[in-house]
Amino acid sequence: MRFFLTCLGCFLLLGSAGCGYRVGGMMHPQIKTIAVAPVVNETLMYNAAAVVRGALCERFTTDGSVKLVSQSKADCILYARVLSATFMETSWSSHEYQNGQDSYTPNEWTLSLEIEYSVVLPGKLEPLVSKRRAQGSTSFTSGPDIESSRLNAMRQAAFDASKSIVSAITEGW
Repeated sequence: MRFFLTCLGCFLLLGSAGCGYRVGGMMHPQIKTIAVAPVVNETLMYNAAAVVRGALCERFTTDGSVKLVSQSKADCILYARVLSATFMETSWSSHEYQNGQDSYTPNEWTLSLEIEYSVVLPGKLEPLVSKRRAQGSTSFTSGPDIESSRLNAMRQAAFDASKSIVSAITEGW
């Protein structure tokens, strides 16, 4: 009886392998490589283009659905533009000065990025993925050096946006 149940279990296991389930990425089967073109920065935030491009490259590398290569060797190319980088104060702290007056300064901020992207096949007029928008955001505290805090927040918001961009490209089929 035990032999029969073992054989039946093996048969069911082998039979279920052909039920249409796939292991691995969901990227289009003809697209094996992608390149990330230099990102255009349309904001006043310096270095935003480099930070967003770095986050996109890192995310494609860790996703593994497609291989990241140079533009001359890629099956498709991702073009992106940073449309906005908005900083907003979310909490304040008060400081009392010698003359008894309070001064309020922000100690926590929120950064929101808006990125427009599209994917193009080299030599084709119609884009593979038409223009879409993605957003990324993060909260951060001021700390002793506000510029370092802003740059770290930019990295976190870019990584947040890159997760949705890469998943939309690799799983949008």
